[in-house]
Amino acid sequence: MEISLAAHCLVMPPKNSRLLLGGDSFTKGSSMRLPRHPSAALVTASISNSKDISKDTSTGGNFDGRTSKGSGTTARGRRLLKVREEKRKREYDHLHNYPAWAKVLEDACKNDAELRAVLGDSIGNPELMRQRVEERVRRKGQEFQKSKTGSVLAFKVSFRDFNPLDSYIWFELYGSPSERDVELLGSIIQSWYVMGRLGAFNSSNLQLANSSMEFDPLYDADKGSQVMPSSFHDISDVEFQDNWGRIWVDLGTSDFFSIDVLLNCLTVLSSEYLGIQQVIFGGQKIGDWEDGMTSSEYGYKFFKI
Repeated sequence: MEISLAAHCLVMPPKNSRLLLGGDSFTKGSSMRLPRHPSAALVTASISNSKDISKDTSTGGNFDGRTSKGSGTTARGRRLLKVREEKRKREYDHLHNYPAWAKVLEDACKNDAELRAVLGDSIGNPELMRQRVEERVRRKGQEFQKSKTGSVLAFKVSFRDFNPLDSYIWFELYGSPSERDVELLGSIIQSWYVMGRLGAFNSSNLQLANSSMEFDPLYDADKGSQVMPSSFHDISDVEFQDNWGRIWVDLGTSDFFSIDVLLNCLTVLSSEYLGIQQVIFGGQKIGDWEDGMTSSEYGYKFFKI
């Protein structure tokens, strides 16, 4: 009986009553509370669920009330959108997070074909650019030009009663020489002496000095063997005290252009590797040189010829 009454109320409510779906019903003008029937609650829940489903369907099928990200687009459209977003991100990173050194390399490639060949297709990828440069340095690092350690100023040359058979040649450096500097200057003096000892500085036999190489000049070996030989006689070890160095020489029968050859060598040495302030030919005591002071504690160094 109660079930029939509830169904009747849902289908056609009386004029003097009000139906509250999902709640209790009260008779108009009456304080009587009618008990809630399970069937009424079931019908109420069904109607509520139908409204929620309709609402979710209209919002794109997302049951939590939020619109689906890919709603209304195809799979191809979503992929294109993702590609565009990634491209924008790369462009932003390129403008705001691109390393300064990579930008310098990229700009340098515009005018440097060799650097452009080294970087290749790595331009725009800083990490790959770094790897290409490091690989280049490892493979051909010895080919890179080394920085100069000499002086940009030319050294002075002077003569003080120079006797080619018994005189000192003095070298004033910009500072106390290192072991490398001693080895470098000593090796040059040693090579110069060896050439002089073998008769290289002989002006009596300069057959090709004024000849042109365009017409295949002839060299007369018989004439070269018949000239008066000339050679160095003796030389001392190269000694250093602080920033001064000296050698004693006996040029023997060698010609004076041997001095030109030595000065040519020292000119390049000074500008590229070891700065020299001045070279003095002759003289007995120059600067603060003290004879007999051969202790390394006082800055004495030498190179054995």
